Amino acid sequence: MAEKNNQNNNQSKPQDLNQLLKVRREKLANLQEAGKDPFQITKYDQTHHTDEVRSLYEAHEAKLLANWEYSNVEGMSEEEAKAAKDADYNERRAIMDADPINVSIAGRMMFKRVMGKASFANIQDINGKIQVYVARDAIGEEPYAEFKKSDIGDIYGVKGYIFRTKTGEISIHAHELTMLTKSLQILPEKFHGLTDTDTRYRQRYVDLIMNEDSKKTFINRSKIIAAIRKYLAGENFLEVETPMLVSNAGGAAARPFETHFNALSEDFKLRISLELYLKRLIVGGLERVYEIGRVFRNEGLDTRHNPEFTLMELYQAYTDYNGMMDLTENMFRYVAQEVLGTTTITYNGIEMDLGKPFARITMTEAVKQYAGVDFDTIETLEEARAIAKEKHVEFEDRHKKGDILNLFFEEFVEEHLIQPTFVMDHPIEISPLTKKKPEDPNKVERFELFMNGWEMCNAYSELNDPIDQRERFKAQEEQLAQGDEEANTTDEDFLNALEIGMPPTGGIGYGIDRLCMLLTDSPAIRDVLLFPTMKSLNQ
Repeated sequence: MAEKNNQNNNQSKPQDLNQLLKVRREKLANLQEAGKDPFQITKYDQTHHTDEVRSLYEAHEAKLLANWEYSNVEGMSEEEAKAAKDADYNERRAIMDADPINVSIAGRMMFKRVMGKASFANIQDINGKIQVYVARDAIGEEPYAEFKKSDIGDIYGVKGYIFRTKTGEISIHAHELTMLTKSLQILPEKFHGLTDTDTRYRQRYVDLIMNEDSKKTFINRSKIIAAIRKYLAGENFLEVETPMLVSNAGGAAARPFETHFNALSEDFKLRISLELYLKRLIVGGLERVYEIGRVFRNEGLDTRHNPEFTLMELYQAYTDYNGMMDLTENMFRYVAQEVLGTTTITYNGIEMDLGKPFARITMTEAVKQYAGVDFDTIETLEEARAIAKEKHVEFEDRHKKGDILNLFFEEFVEEHLIQPTFVMDHPIEISPLTKKKPEDPNKVERFELFMNGWEMCNAYSELNDPIDQRERFKAQEEQLAQGDEEANTTDEDFLNALEIGMPPTGGIGYGIDRLCMLLTDSPAIRDVLLFPTMKSLNQ
């Protein structure tokens, strides 16, 4: 029983599917018995990718046919016009065939149409697909018979020369085919692709084969990270690596994952942030450092949150949050231009312009503008609680005035911040690692960048006073005792580093995944994570 060239595999009955899988294994066994086991091949000389093949041919064609003119078919009968066009094609083909371009490509066969002594196939590599013309007289009778038995999904090496078909499609005329891998599973039916999101996330390898947009998203993700590194290298930042297994998971408000290290018989946590170790390096005299790495937060799953995600954090000595705002704005603008070729991005139909200066507003001003409440005029916690009740903003007994201001911001402001906006000067209660504003000790020199109503970036003038930092840690531990599982605990070694002396420093942190969502117009964080966290199927 042979598979059809265009397989409607998604609709196959279980018994039919099992039979198709059995046939594929039988074909592999036959190849192995004939001494042609594709899994014994260790390498293949791939000279070009599909997009390079097209570009190479088009340039060569333009050079050889620069002065060539098509026949004038005006006034001819339909039959005469067809004959003239055929003659044109044959003449152009003869010119190109006299100086052929030989190439060797490799990729997965996504389509096959057998027509007696000649067949067509589409071969897909990382850069796209190209048509391959397979003629029995060109590759030989036995190889052609073997090719006819091939299956969609098999991986082939193809050697041949480039030509253009009568329909104008640049193709490869094969003179040698080599099966490099026999596919023993069946790809989804090509007209419907892989549309089930759960399967796409669990079997990303199939998603990348079937969905061009998905592959493009992850290629762009790689380009985004490369652009960040390129920008920071130009600003003289050093890329460093810090521990993932830590005794004290600090630097952010998050609940950590916990594990046990058998060799030391000691409990450890997975890091929730990169901050405290990077600041130790600033103390050590590395004036500009950054890290791009995975962090782990024991929290829920939704369209913008995954328990493990990629964070970029940087720290620069001798600057403050104003310097960090300038750096952030320039970096985001640079990355968009480098990856997309424009500073205007579109997400879910909404345009955001990174080319214009980013707006700047304080958190208090933003709450006053969108909620009609001026927290600068609220002096006591009792007043803050009263206005929260009036505006139906829920709070907890442990929340202080600054916490309630932040709750107002989340409730009334965030959704309105579509264009790039820096929200500055947060309350001290929600910023345990940030320097106080000299003119207002209830606020800190901190900003968050918002786009599309999302927090995109968090940055500070870093707290470098070890005495103040110890008091902040103490306040965090009190919150932990009151039931806040995301509160920080005192890190004695970090305090020791601050006592050695950390210069005035600015710092930035942002999630790479959320930035990738925006720049690739992806609706969910799982769409930009190659292997997102999923619940096991057997649970």
